This record gives sequence, structure tokens and C-alpha cells, in this order.
Amino acid sequence: MSKQYWLMKSEPDAYAWDQLVKDGTGIWDGVRNHTAKLNLMAMKKGDEALFYHSNIGKECVGIMEITEESFPDPTAEEGSPWVVVRVAPVRALTHPVTLAAIKAEPRLADMDLIRQSRLSVGRVTPTEWQLILKMSETAAG
Repeated sequence: MSKQYWLMKSEPDAYAWDQLVKDGTGIWDGVRNHTAKLNLMAMKKGDEALFYHSNIGKECVGIMEITEESFPDPTAEEGSPWVVVRVAPVRALTHPVTLAAIKAEPRLADMDLIRQSRLSVGRVTPTEWQLILKMSETAAG
């Protein structure tokens, strides 16, 4: 199966890109939405994800790799259905890609980020992925 792409949101005052870089690896915990949980469960080792700062900044700031597939969330009640994946930073985007820039790009109108704005873990198509990476090459992204 080919590599899949994702967008994973974190509030930067709770867990920021810089903290993941400092840690070198981390688990994506605290997800309490069933659609987001199913997305975590669909992730495979080697998939890549955009690290998105939500609430503060509202922008894609980096690329992560999924390094371990889903396992029970240690922050959840025992026996609950919640899962985590382990991620590692790949690289920061040259320039952050803001939510405003994503909304302004008609080719991104169907992204989970736009259609399901409250979803904390969403799919990104290969075409959307390439477009966001291209947008990150310029400061206007």
C-alpha cells in the first residue's frame, strides 16, 4: 500500500512543533473523537503528517513521520477505545502555511481541514500534500 498523508492538530500552548523537535519523538495522545481515532488507526509506519498549530497561529508548521502504528492511549481510561500513534519530526516547513492561505486556494476546498474544521486528525490527499508543500516555499503561504 502506498504512503498516506495526514494533518494532525495541536494547540501550540499544549504541545508545539518546537517541543516535538526537542523531544525527538512523541505520542499523539488525547484524541477523543471517533473519526479522528479511526484516522489514527488507519495510519501506517512511514506515513507522513502535517503538524498544524490550532487555535494559536492556525498554520501548518512541519512534517512528521508516523514511526509506530496505533496502540492504546495511556492517557485514557483503561478499556476505552482511544488510541495514539508515535510520531517523529521530519522537518519544519520553510514557511508556515496558514489556514487563511489554505482557504483561499480553491484546489484545497475539499480538505478535511476545511470540510470538517473541528476534526483534529484528518486525511490529506497526495495532491493536497504536494500543493501545501509548494505553498510553503513562499512566505505568502
